[in-house]
Amino acid sequence: MNTLADRGMTPPYNSIVSPAISDTAALIGRILLAVLFIKSGWGKIGGFDATASMMASKGLPMASVLLVITIALELGGSLLLVVGYKARWVALALALWLIPVSLTFHAYWSVPPEQVQAQSINFFKNLSILGGMLMVFAMGPGRYSVDRR
Repeated sequence: MNTLADRGMTPPYNSIVSPAISDTAALIGRILLAVLFIKSGWGKIGGFDATASMMASKGLPMASVLLVITIALELGGSLLLVVGYKARWVALALALWLIPVSLTFHAYWSVPPEQVQAQSINFFKNLSILGGMLMVFAMGPGRYSVDRR
């Protein structure tokens, strides 16, 4: 069979492209969504102390513990997203995680004027990524994934 459900996708869908193109786009989309988190998680490992200090300065309790969880989610979640294993749930976890991260670390409405543009870009970038994660959650990972049925 070669239905969209067989390829790990669920309704509603009205694809105007072939299944191979749709599945390839889903794979590339998952990879591109993951790239940022892989780079970010890896960078946090190398700059663990500085990142934990920055998180603590934002008032987060147990910053080191939260940082370990963040690194695990960014690296582990991204790799799971790339291969398409439990992709819907990983995408939902990353989407939900992006909400407090965006509100805490990219609150462009409460930073000095010289930081507004940079934080605004980061905030809206995160919203866009959140949208992509919700698409993976809603539509599934596509056929080129471990999750395909």
